[in-house]
Amino acid sequence: MRVLSMSGVSVRRGTSFLLDGVDWSVEDSDRWVVVGPNGAGKTTALTIAATRMFPTLGAVEVLGESMGQVDLCELRPRIGFASSALLRDIPMHESAADVVVTGAYAVTGRWNEEYHSLDLERAHALLAQWGASGYADRPFASLSEGERKRVLIARALMSDPELLLLDEPGAGLDLAGREELVALLGEFAADPFSPTLVLVTHHLEEIPPGITHALLLASGRVVAAGPIDQVLTDEHMSTCYGIPLSIAARDGRWIATYRR
Repeated sequence: MRVLSMSGVSVRRGTSFLLDGVDWSVEDSDRWVVVGPNGAGKTTALTIAATRMFPTLGAVEVLGESMGQVDLCELRPRIGFASSALLRDIPMHESAADVVVTGAYAVTGRWNEEYHSLDLERAHALLAQWGASGYADRPFASLSEGERKRVLIARALMSDPELLLLDEPGAGLDLAGREELVALLGEFAADPFSPTLVLVTHHLEEIPPGITHALLLASGRVVAAGPIDQVLTDEHMSTCYGIPLSIAARDGRWIATYRR
C-alpha cells in the first residue's frame, strides 16, 4: 500500500523554490532516508509529508488522503513527526512524560484533554524503549539536546502512527549518543510491525541498518530516488554535493569520503 505520494510538488518563497517539481512515493513496507546538502529541501519535504506545510504547486497524498481535501485533525494522529521545528510549540516547563503523552492527540501542551492510565503507561513505556525513562519527570527545558531527541521520538510514536517521520534525529549528538540512537533505529527499521519510516540526515554514518530506500535532493530537486544501494553511489552523491565522493557500505552502515 502506498502511504505517501508527491507529484510535481513545488514550494515557492518569493522568487526562490524550496522544492521544485518533486515526484516521490513511499510504500508501507519501505524504510527511507532523505539526504542532501544544506538548503536541499529535505526538511521542507518532510514537513509537507507531516501535513504541516502545503505545497505551492503539486499534489500530495498521505495515508490515502489528499491534502486539501481531508480534516487534518483526524489525519495527523496517524502520522508520527519528530523535528526540532516542534520545539517552539512545546511548553518547556512540562515534564518529558507530558510531552510524550500529548502526542496521542498530535497536540503540544496539556490543556483540557483527558488521558487515561493506559495513555500514561504507554508514554512511560515508550520513554523506556528509547532509553529516556530516567528523565520522564524532568522538565523538558532541563534536558540535553540528545535527551530531547529521544523524547520527541517517543512522542512521535505515542499515537501508534502508520507513518513515522524523523527530521535529523542524530543531529547534535556526541559519538556515543549517535551510535546508541542508530542502534535503536536499526532495531526499529528491522521490525516488520513498525510503521513506515522516513528519516532525514546530513550524514551517511547516521543511516541505521535496515533502511531500504534513499531520496537525494539538491537545490530542491530530486537527484535520485529508489533502493538505497542504487541511489547512494559515487556518481549520484558526487552530483548531489558537487564534489567527488567515494561511497562505501559495510554491515549495513554507510560512509562518504572525499575522492582526490
